[in-house]
Amino acid sequence: MSVIVQDWSAVEDAADGARGEARGGMRAEIWSDLEAVEALWRDLENGAGCLATPYQRFDWVAAYLHGATPGTLRVLVLRGECGRPRLLLPLVVTREHGVRIARVVGGTHANYHLPLFASREAAAVSTEDLLGLLVRLAPAAGIDLYVLSHQPRTWNGAVNPLAIRARPGANDAYGLQLGPDPEATVRRAFSADARKKLRSKEKRLVEAVGPIDYRRAGTRAEAEAYLSGFYAHKAARFASQGIADPYAAEPIRRFLAAASDPETGAPAVELHALVARASGRILAIFGGAVDGDRFSGMMTAFDPDPDLARCSPGDLLLHHLVRDQTARGRRAFDLGVGEARYKSSICDETIELTELVLPVSLRGHLFGFAAGCVTGLRARIKRDPRLWALAQRVRRLRRS
Repeated sequence: MSVIVQDWSAVEDAADGARGEARGGMRAEIWSDLEAVEALWRDLENGAGCLATPYQRFDWVAAYLHGATPGTLRVLVLRGECGRPRLLLPLVVTREHGVRIARVVGGTHANYHLPLFASREAAAVSTEDLLGLLVRLAPAAGIDLYVLSHQPRTWNGAVNPLAIRARPGANDAYGLQLGPDPEATVRRAFSADARKKLRSKEKRLVEAVGPIDYRRAGTRAEAEAYLSGFYAHKAARFASQGIADPYAAEPIRRFLAAASDPETGAPAVELHALVARASGRILAIFGGAVDGDRFSGMMTAFDPDPDLARCSPGDLLLHHLVRDQTARGRRAFDLGVGEARYKSSICDETIELTELVLPVSLRGHLFGFAAGCVTGLRARIKRDPRLWALAQRVRRLRRS
């Protein structure tokens, strides 16, 4: 089913029972059937000039919807005057406290919620026109409020129109531009002192567990084994911190299993592991969403054994991963949203993130005001070292 917008008035299309709106020579459609929009979506993402993140790949979104997302799917497609798709934005609508809220598919598992643009020229769409279409489409799509988080201010040098009127998000993300030469890229990301320490730690790790291998999941069985190791390591870490394990839920596990299955062709999520050769013990795991140009870190874990943790298996795997991705021709690498020592130590790029709260109905305005206040407060706390340190102390006291 699609909703087509023409001349700012709802119309009925005898061919598919569609309704819709248009503005500034643009036409918008809303699709609720993923299979019906698949061919259009794949054509758009495979276009030579496409501007998108790995989280807007059809395969990533399809895997997420298959496993993890409750709610109603709404895929916004914006076409230009010639009828060619210019923008695609996958949304899921959920009801919270009686308010129908539209968010980009992926939730916190997607580092970036950028729309999929056909080209840089398509990304130059007027913010006023785009927001106007979102507002006008909302009643037909059953939306009271848009909460579009993790919107990068820019992507590959192009300005994101949804970020122009948005407020800063609670966190930014951190990335590394990869060069053509793997060794040169590794030397740029890791200082000589850091590389020396990692060689020493790798030697100690081999003394403890025997020869080790750096592997990428190439079969379904390997992917399942790496995910099992990841879940076990994460469960131990969350338990030690008194935090509920978000990866324990079956829907998330279904999503990751579907997204990382190498036997589907080109998996939406790549899994890399550091493994003890003789025993098969998984020492560290790193998973990331991928497209032709970028590896975007989604998840990482390492063996909690204190004797092994002192050998920094996660850092060893990260060092190898940067070399591997460069050698395979990817041009960008990022470690996702949020502050962490291992991110700041190698990344040379800050990816500024924003959140757009766009209310449509009266209920949406009331809920949106509260949501905006929460986002603003969270951003202020996380971006102020003193407030963030205080928040961490309060959190530890609550757990004790």
